Order: sequence, then structure tokens, then C-alpha cells
Amino acid sequence: MSRPKALVLRSTGTNCQEETQRALIRGGADTDVIHTNHVLHDADKLDPYSILVFAGGFSYGDDLGAGRAWGAELRHFLSDKLKKHLECGGLILGVCNGFQVLMETGIFEPDESASTRKMALYANESGHYECRWVHLETLETKCPWLVPGERFPVPVAHAEGRFVVRDDEALASLKAAGQLALAYTMPEGEGDVLYPHNPNGSTAHIAGVTDPTGRALGLMPHPERNLDAWNHPNSARMGKRSAGEGANFYSRLVKVAVSDQ
Repeated sequence: MSRPKALVLRSTGTNCQEETQRALIRGGADTDVIHTNHVLHDADKLDPYSILVFAGGFSYGDDLGAGRAWGAELRHFLSDKLKKHLECGGLILGVCNGFQVLMETGIFEPDESASTRKMALYANESGHYECRWVHLETLETKCPWLVPGERFPVPVAHAEGRFVVRDDEALASLKAAGQLALAYTMPEGEGDVLYPHNPNGSTAHIAGVTDPTGRALGLMPHPERNLDAWNHPNSARMGKRSAGEGANFYSRLVKVAVSDQ
């Protein structure tokens, strides 16, 4: 079976495109990296790719807020193309700033207007940039490459990653739809998830969500920064590991793309 094609999209200020490309190549995908400007006015350039990934970093310096400028570009020029990509069985991933960007495009809430959005990403509750290792747990989600109940370590690095919802009803509807994908948890999975284990104060400790189909996933932590066993600062105490847990995250993503070809 042929290797799927993946595309990592970057913009001015992104800085995680090379790690993300490496993760996808290791996972089994032929992977290109291009600047968004190359597809804004020629969206058909996206057609050969079954996986689209929006890299992390600080697009446009976050000068208008995290992800807002890049998200506005995508919403104006590529919104229909991204929707079509999902309708045709494609996969979309946004990591950290990429998650913030996808949130601004409205892809997670395609039937909602800006005034009726159920969710958003705000400034960290701590009031400052958070750079640390945390643990994630996969929830009951529609995302086809995540395994519910699985826990794994991953680093975070952001200042505006606090997931918030409009109200309890909105949170319940997202949960019922399987859109709540990942949550911050304690290392052993038990106990109250307080700061710094929930590094930004996210509602219900949510770290990642999907669109209604489950084929578009956004998350604040960086799996691409945990590809090798030695990436974790406590790797010497973690027993034998052939790779970092982020490698499995990306290999499963690629396997789903292969199965859908």
C-alpha cells in the first residue's frame, strides 16, 4: 500500500514545522512543509494530501492574539477547502498555535456563528507562559487515531491555552458528541487535577477537541516533542521505552490515513 501524503502548513512565526515533519515521516507519511501563502490563492495545491497539519509556534507574533491573524486568513481563503478535505475523508491536526488557529477558523463548530460559539481558547489562568511536561488522558472521542483511556506524557508551551466553554450545557453537548478528545490528568490517573498538572486552568481539564466528524483534532500539548525515549527529562527512571509516546500518536494518525486510501 502506498504511503499517504502529509502536508505541514506554516506561517510567519511558526517554529515547530521541522519536528512535526519528522514525526510524520517517522510515522510513515511522505511529508512536505510549505508556507500558507503558497495555497491561499491556489487551494487546489492541498488536493494531493490526505493529512493536513498546522504547526505550532507564534504565528504573526500573536500580536492580535494567539492564532487570530492566521486563523482569519484560513477562514477567508481556505474555509471551504478545509471542509471539503474532511468530507472527502482527509484528516486535519492543529498543535498548540495550530489548535488556536483552527479554533479561529470555526472548523470545530461548523454550524455555529461567531456570536454563538460554544468554545474558545483564552489566556492561561496563571497569567503567564507555561512550559512544562504534563500527562494526558484520551477521552471517549470520535477521533479515529486516539485510544480512549490511554495516558501519556507530553510537553506544553503556551500562554493562551485555557479551554473554556459558553456554559455547562455547551460542555455537555460537546461531550455527548464525542468532541472532547484529550484531558490533562495526574501521572497515575487519579486525584484532583490541579495546577501545574492542568497547566492553564482549562474547563474540565480539556487539552484537545475534535470537529463533529472526529477527523479534525486540535490540542495544546506537543506530541512531536516527545518522539524519542530520551526526550522526557525523567526518561532514565521510566523503564525501557523504544520511543517517546508522541511517536505512537503520529504513527496512528498515519495508519488511519492509510486505511482510508
